[in-house]
Amino acid sequence: MWQEYYQPAQVEEVLDLLDQYQARARIIAGGTDLILELEAGLRSGIEVLIDVSRIAGLDQIVLDEDNNIHLGPLVTHNHCVASKLIRECALPLAQACWQVGAPQIRNRGTIAGNLITASPANDTITPLMAMEAKVVVRSKEEERTISLEEFFKGVRKTLLKENEMLVDIVFPALQSEKQKGNFYKLGLRRAQAISVINVAAVLDFEEEKVLKARITLGSVAPTIVHATEAEEYLVGKELNVETISKASELTEKAAKPIDDLRGSAEYRKYMIGVSAGRALEAIANNTQGEDIPSDPVLLWGTKTFPEFNLAESSNFTSNQPIQTTINGKKVEFKTGHQKTLLRLIREEAGLTGTKEGCSEGECGACTVYLDGVAVMSCLVPAPRAHQAEIETVEGLSQDERLHPVQQAFIDEAAVQCGYCTPGFLMSAAKLLDEKPEPSKEDIQYAITGNLCRCTGYYKIIRAVETAGKAR
Repeated sequence: MWQEYYQPAQVEEVLDLLDQYQARARIIAGGTDLILELEAGLRSGIEVLIDVSRIAGLDQIVLDEDNNIHLGPLVTHNHCVASKLIRECALPLAQACWQVGAPQIRNRGTIAGNLITASPANDTITPLMAMEAKVVVRSKEEERTISLEEFFKGVRKTLLKENEMLVDIVFPALQSEKQKGNFYKLGLRRAQAISVINVAAVLDFEEEKVLKARITLGSVAPTIVHATEAEEYLVGKELNVETISKASELTEKAAKPIDDLRGSAEYRKYMIGVSAGRALEAIANNTQGEDIPSDPVLLWGTKTFPEFNLAESSNFTSNQPIQTTINGKKVEFKTGHQKTLLRLIREEAGLTGTKEGCSEGECGACTVYLDGVAVMSCLVPAPRAHQAEIETVEGLSQDERLHPVQQAFIDEAAVQCGYCTPGFLMSAAKLLDEKPEPSKEDIQYAITGNLCRCTGYYKIIRAVETAGKAR
């Protein structure tokens, strides 16, 4: 794990640290990939983490005067899902973000982090490339603007230098009258699934004919690739059954997949044509975007993302104590700096209600609230708790009275072995804060990040419905 941990309050401080430590340092924002890689020993030589997650102003989504959308480096997947601008003017990105992980992951994982990780299976790269996005990176010496076409050099390889920070993602807003886009993902399950393949299509129209086409493919080559022949074929044609069929065949030719645990190369190659056809058909029928609820579950507890900016920088290289608030009580830790938030809560604070299941952000047993937002605590570094507010399952009950969702779990016999129950309770309670009368679909979306290994979810869903009615 890391030896030194910094929480700068300004971008300039980040650039100074990167210049000082170079290859020994890594920036961390959401940490949903980096923490796993560090714990698995896949990132050797990383001694310093630079936590940028509380620098003010970096989580903004802005439309400039030239009709370009800017995503700050702290914009999360759920920021995009909740953004009216993204849903209306960058629909393929909103669709991709909605299908990343689960609410707890989308609350921490950033779009910038998704790009920097540079896995060809990462969902947001495909639509951003189809929308001709660029990234802006900065070091102490210079600022560079790089197209995504050039940014990716191979599997998990980019042009980002050791002393650079990604500070902006910019792309043209889609014009609803003339441009349409769609994203299609094939996974092995409906949630918490890495793409077997994914496709993004963005078409410019002049009257009924295609003026320009961009079709990008994920998880079928070392990087995200264009279906160049299909793009060229569609120009000047109407988007009908015949042209969609031919374009799908040409798209299949662009794929160069491999065999892996999620699918064979043969299956991927066949399904890329099928998926491209489905993406184009939705555009032709004007049904794109129906896969995102109009009022999506975010597990923020409110309709706006809570602010948690740092007033001043923190440095944990000199045994500075972690001063935080857990369940309304101020506490201080002089140990546990190199642990995850999950282990800090359990081992240093002695609050064992939060469970360790997979330690990979898959099962949701470790769900807690970090500054009011539901997250997987196994993917959060412990120093992030400094000057933050944490709530665990022990904090749900008030004045020795159970939270309505806790009581409902008892009344509906929704508890089996009980190991996963704290995570379900946390997700459900945050849902009820956000939507006091959730629909069954809302409840299902809210618990997509929580796995129960004992049985089905019928009693759990019924318990959350009962708690909603009780409130």
